[in-house]
Amino acid sequence: MAILEILTIPDPRLKTVAKEVAEVTDHTRKILDDLLETMLEEGGVGLAATQANIHERMFVMDVSTGKNEPIHFINPRIIETFGELEMEEGCLSIPGIYAKVTRPQKLTVHYLDYHGKPAEMTVEGYAAKCIHHEIDHLNGVVFLDHLSPLKRKMLEPKLKKLAKHKA
Repeated sequence: MAILEILTIPDPRLKTVAKEVAEVTDHTRKILDDLLETMLEEGGVGLAATQANIHERMFVMDVSTGKNEPIHFINPRIIETFGELEMEEGCLSIPGIYAKVTRPQKLTVHYLDYHGKPAEMTVEGYAAKCIHHEIDHLNGVVFLDHLSPLKRKMLEPKLKKLAKHKA
């Protein structure tokens, strides 16, 4: 396994829409293993392949208390959402910046698991937020894109500092 470099804003590659995974192979599983190792090393709860400059539709997530129940999602597709929930979010690609974002309270997602077998789950609260957040990454969307112009304006100084630090 390897620790991957995580892209941070304003890197334009974060806006790339990921392509479907045609076949789940050992290479696919290696990417998932690397994503998981990177996510855990960075203290995250989810990491999309897009964030590691791999533009394939997959991500890993572990919202368990002990960080010992990872879930691997390949070609995830939200098939149903219920309600709304506003929660504070952060992102490994936008370090040090947090904001409240409205996401589905509950959702059902269809995906292929680590072995390429079809799976489906319904989750709510924090897990639903995380899945929605990571699928956004696969669609070239970061959580800042969900903020009002006023909220984005308020974060501008922090975003400029982040961009300057990156350069």
